[in-house]
Amino acid sequence: MTVKIITDSTSDITSDLAQELGITVVPLTVSFGNESFLDRVEITTDEFYRRLGEEDIFPKTTQPSPIAFSDAFSKLSEETDEILVIVISSKLSGTYESATIAKSMLKTKCRIEVIDSLSVAMGLGLIVIAAAKIAQSGATLDTVMDVVKKTIPRSYVVTAFDTLKYLAKGGRLGKAQGLLGSLLSIKPILTLKDGEIAPLTRVRSRAAGEDYLYNFVAGFSNIEELAVEHATTPDRSNELVERLCPHCYSKERIYCATISPVLGTYAGPNLLSVAVLEAEGN
Repeated sequence: MTVKIITDSTSDITSDLAQELGITVVPLTVSFGNESFLDRVEITTDEFYRRLGEEDIFPKTTQPSPIAFSDAFSKLSEETDEILVIVISSKLSGTYESATIAKSMLKTKCRIEVIDSLSVAMGLGLIVIAAAKIAQSGATLDTVMDVVKKTIPRSYVVTAFDTLKYLAKGGRLGKAQGLLGSLLSIKPILTLKDGEIAPLTRVRSRAAGEDYLYNFVAGFSNIEELAVEHATTPDRSNELVERLCPHCYSKERIYCATISPVLGTYAGPNLLSVAVLEAEGN
């Protein structure tokens, strides 16, 4: 039986890709006041960002309940006896805890393992994709877990934010707290370090932010996988993809994604992000 892979909606893996690779995506929840929506299931990214820009209510997010994971486990345990769950950094969300509780709740012969990716967005997504591909090749759960653990340190996310306002409101600034006093015209560049948001630098324009992302990717000598993400600016994302092609490989191999509503709650509009999975041995 094939190992089944589960992740959460902050991985930003599209439904088409999830279906192609046999990945189950458990959604988080985003709420505007008393209205709650399953991430990308009951609200689209377009609708979310429209409401984010037009409404005074600041959205809130909630991790999946243990029941949500338990339901996914129960369904997949009818198809396999090995399940691997790879989720958003436990330092950014309680999703890992929910999956772990669900594992302890379920009485089944199916073996379930949960891994904290220490990442988010397509940084998490690229880890999950690597796991799904090795699982589809017929690898055992132990082998897939070994691949994931070796992949996590090679996964990088760098994001050019338009503003820190949303991260600050949502209490997710982490080690980037010191950037809050910056001039409004400054655009922060952030990354993840040990599963937490951390500052890299500041630039003065969106164009300079795009240049920074380009140079970051171009600095790798050997890239296994690459993703480019945006929140509300697909044209800028496409421009960056075109710029990066000569340094990577064909345009078709670059994953293009949109930041999910749950992540958009903290990221806000107009950001641009890259995720790199460095080839092993570099």
